[in-house]
Amino acid sequence: MTTPQTKLTGKLLIDTAMGSFLGDKRIRLLEAIDKTGSISQAAKAVPLSYKAAWDAVDDMNNVAPEPLVNRFAGGRHGGGTELTAFARRLIAFYRALEKESQLALAKLTSNLEQNGVCDVDDFRQVLRRMSMKTSARNQFAGPVIAIKEGVVDAEVSIRLAPELVLTAIVTRESAENLGLAKDRDVLAFVKASSILLLTGDDGHISARNRFTGTVTHLHQGPVNAEVTLAMPGGQHVLTAVVTLSSVKRLGLAVGQAVTAVFKASSVFLASMD
Repeated sequence: MTTPQTKLTGKLLIDTAMGSFLGDKRIRLLEAIDKTGSISQAAKAVPLSYKAAWDAVDDMNNVAPEPLVNRFAGGRHGGGTELTAFARRLIAFYRALEKESQLALAKLTSNLEQNGVCDVDDFRQVLRRMSMKTSARNQFAGPVIAIKEGVVDAEVSIRLAPELVLTAIVTRESAENLGLAKDRDVLAFVKASSILLLTGDDGHISARNRFTGTVTHLHQGPVNAEVTLAMPGGQHVLTAVVTLSSVKRLGLAVGQAVTAVFKASSVFLASMD
């Protein structure tokens, strides 16, 4: 009886200075959007839930240097989606890299077998453990534009877009460990539960980050609701989790102008080597 040949297979994940944000499922989602012009139809093709598809699109637009997906009004369902030229170039780049990575894995498998390594499960496990994920709902990327150092802490300003600056406060030790410096690209994470929403001007809020945007999605659960805002500039979005009673009290609705507020200390950073 012949022993089945051990083979390495894998999915390509693009990990750039702007963060890990693009893999097989998201590429297939982009391709489906390009084909159908509909986020709902693209979600069914992947398959993904409608919400998961929009979350993926928002995440990609947040960390990409240019928008990948544009939304427009009109059409049979009152609106649609389309890929940008940048997104189409990115898909082509990904597919070319994917082809080369599969050839490399096939060669690696052959080399391992020639050296008497017939079981590569341990190797797969190491690769899986090297993957990093975070539970923070909001992920952004951009260059550091300023660092103000104090005795204990450092205030770090990150430019997400020409008109959009995020502020984080980290310890001086953390800033040194991350190698933070002006013009260095970093990732910024904010938990959805750390964000407060305001529907009017309130001068008594001391939080450093204040962004006024428009509600694009409102997903209500049994207790809480997830509220997604389009931030100034249109490319980035911010998602907050608030109670249903807060949704009712604020009268939140899609299309409404809302200000998202969160402390600089609620932002945590990661640098990309």
